[in-house]
Amino acid sequence: MENRIYGIITIAIVVIIYSCAYKRYLNDKIYSSLSLIILAGLILRIFTSFDYYLHPWDERYHALVAKNLLENPFKPMLYNVPLLEYDYKNWANNHIWVHKQPFPLYSIALSIWLFGKSAFAIRIPSILLNTIAIYATFKIGHQLANRKVGLIAAFLFSINGLIIEQTAGRVATDHVDVFFLSLITLAVYQLFKSVDENSKFSFFIGSLFIGLAILSKWLPALIVVLLWIIYAHNKLKTKQILWQLSLILFIIGMVVFPWQFYIMSQFPLEATWESSYNKLHFFKNLLPVDQAYYYHFDRMRIIFGELVYLPLIWLAYRLTKSKNRQTIFIILSWIIIPYVFFSIAKTKMQAYIIFCAPAIFIMIGIFLQEIQQYKQKLKIMVTLISMLLIALPIRYSIERIKPFQLRDRNPEWISQIKSIDSAKPNTKKVIFNCQYPIESMFYTNMICYNRIPSLDKLHEILSKGYDIYIDDFYPIDNKFSNINFVQYVSLSK
Repeated sequence: MENRIYGIITIAIVVIIYSCAYKRYLNDKIYSSLSLIILAGLILRIFTSFDYYLHPWDERYHALVAKNLLENPFKPMLYNVPLLEYDYKNWANNHIWVHKQPFPLYSIALSIWLFGKSAFAIRIPSILLNTIAIYATFKIGHQLANRKVGLIAAFLFSINGLIIEQTAGRVATDHVDVFFLSLITLAVYQLFKSVDENSKFSFFIGSLFIGLAILSKWLPALIVVLLWIIYAHNKLKTKQILWQLSLILFIIGMVVFPWQFYIMSQFPLEATWESSYNKLHFFKNLLPVDQAYYYHFDRMRIIFGELVYLPLIWLAYRLTKSKNRQTIFIILSWIIIPYVFFSIAKTKMQAYIIFCAPAIFIMIGIFLQEIQQYKQKLKIMVTLISMLLIALPIRYSIERIKPFQLRDRNPEWISQIKSIDSAKPNTKKVIFNCQYPIESMFYTNMICYNRIPSLDKLHEILSKGYDIYIDDFYPIDNKFSNINFVQYVSLSK
């Protein structure tokens, strides 16, 4: 009941803030409205992130690797002490962990170092970076259209349910995709700014952000380079574009290649496998369920609201009619190219295209402004469409944030596993048959597995000075049920 009360209070506060922002929007107090939108977006992200446990998708792996980076910054590890044999091709159970690019992991490690070892601490970098991206989305909307379009786009970014869920680590790919989306958004803003203001600093920062985006989730970040070329096409001379393009690629290379060379030289087996495994996503479905080729276009209605297709069709039509084709071409390129690419790829997950979100929000903002010219003739239709384009994303945001749902945000088993670890603080411990091995290793200094090895292996581990525990979560074979050097525990399910 307590969680539901917090949810009600949070939503009430956020509704008040957004209402105040809307009033300022109507009065053309754009930056005052933007500040309130950013504040409300931050509150939603913080509230959703207050689950006091690691979520069962990718977040737990990212958290554990980040924690281990504090012990050895130059050796990314999942199991820092692999007591049992492992397959280096199995990213969920191996030793050296180069399954993901390093920037989000090192950022999380820094947060753990600054704020302590907690589930909320690992979400702080995503919360901060994604909140800044709300502002960047506003600026891009302003650069491509006007301030009010930017404000609508910032609002839609601030409330988007999937983005907030990812920031809180609740869904697959979590912080990696949050970093990717946010850095791409910041890179677009800074590079467009460098063109408008002839700013060398913005040019360098924008190029740096592209490199960091690649170090978060690889080469699709290069979409920013294409968007910059389109934006600069009519504003810079061809020689300037070619020269600056070479500088962008040089800066990107200086950011990206050192890590690739490092892991290839230090961990060639794992790095080579992960490189081939990443490519395999395009040619083979690596998930339990096959998705149709139109999967991403179908999910668009769930992520952005069912009416999102209307402004998309309208924008494609406007490309042939509008005088300002550059803006439309940038937005469509930002949306269509990734959607087509990831539709061709065999492995499909909803968050793969989330970095297109700012363009979709800006597209909706432009559409909402454009249809106002038909309000006198089609008042009811224009009003209904406008309301639904805002209301449907709000609905999905509430469904994903789940502010009114009773949730166990502080499971009892976490306290139990910590108490086992703290009972003998100076001894080495290992627990087998554990339901939550990855999470348990984050919360404690224990080594945890969800299986039980052979008796010979148990004796070998005992000889290395480990206290051995067996949880009763999974059924225990009789031969393991009464060993005198094993301590049996029963963690809450």
